[in-house]
Amino acid sequence: MTKRLALRDLIGYWISQVIGATIAAGVVLVIANGGPEGYNAGVSGLAANGFNEHSPGHYGLWASFVAEMLLTMLLVVTVLGATDDRAPAGFAGIPIGLILTAIILCGIPVTNGSFNPARSIGPAIWVGGWAFEQLWLFILGPLAGAVLASRAYAWLRT
Repeated sequence: MTKRLALRDLIGYWISQVIGATIAAGVVLVIANGGPEGYNAGVSGLAANGFNEHSPGHYGLWASFVAEMLLTMLLVVTVLGATDDRAPAGFAGIPIGLILTAIILCGIPVTNGSFNPARSIGPAIWVGGWAFEQLWLFILGPLAGAVLASRAYAWLRT
């Protein structure tokens, strides 16, 4: 939306993120299966994102959507600002790392913290069932947050 990537590059980026998140979740599953006896990803969730009974704090659909949207918006505005051509070069990792820490601490109790559809798709592929049924929120929420961020950043940058 900020036209920093060509559509062709963007699609490849999305595909790569989903593949990477799926492999990473598979590695976590292998590690978890080597842990305590009786681990079941479908029951324990493999850190999949969820709402209602699958939210760590049992937050509902709307609270989860708003949290995902607004926390993603904060992340994307920070990334856009830190990587702007007017920002000092070489320091983007500091504000991005700080905002990631803050939103993860805020988001884990609500939804397990997605802020990126690929992060949600990877575990959902391995967990299946409820994680796949609730996946739509963890695609829609971050996308809505990214749209808000791009509009807010365009406004702030002027």
